[in-house]
Amino acid sequence: MKHAVLILGLLAAWPAQASEELAKKHACLACHTVDKKMVGPSYKEVAAKYRADKAAPAKLAEKVKKGSQGVWGNVPMPPNTAVPDADVNALVKWILAQQ
Repeated sequence: MKHAVLILGLLAAWPAQASEELAKKHACLACHTVDKKMVGPSYKEVAAKYRADKAAPAKLAEKVKKGSQGVWGNVPMPPNTAVPDADVNALVKWILAQQ
C-alpha cells in the first residue's frame, strides 16, 4: 500500500516537473520565472490574468508560437516556431496551473 501511495504521488508530480524541464529545454526561463517578473511576466501573473478565460490555452499557445507584444509591455516575446506543438501545449497547461 505504501508503494502505491508513493507511485501515485510521483505520477501527480511528474507533469509539473516535466513542464519545468520543457521550459528549461526551450529556453523559456531565460525571460520568465514561475513567481517573479523578469523580462516577461511571471507564470503566476499569466495564470492569474487568464484564469477565467476558457479560450486561454489556444490563445497562449498561439502567442508562444507566433510571438507577442503589447500585452505585458513593450518588450516583445519572439516567436518560438521550432518548439513542437505538443511541448507548447504542455507548457501552456503547466503555466495556467500556476497559483
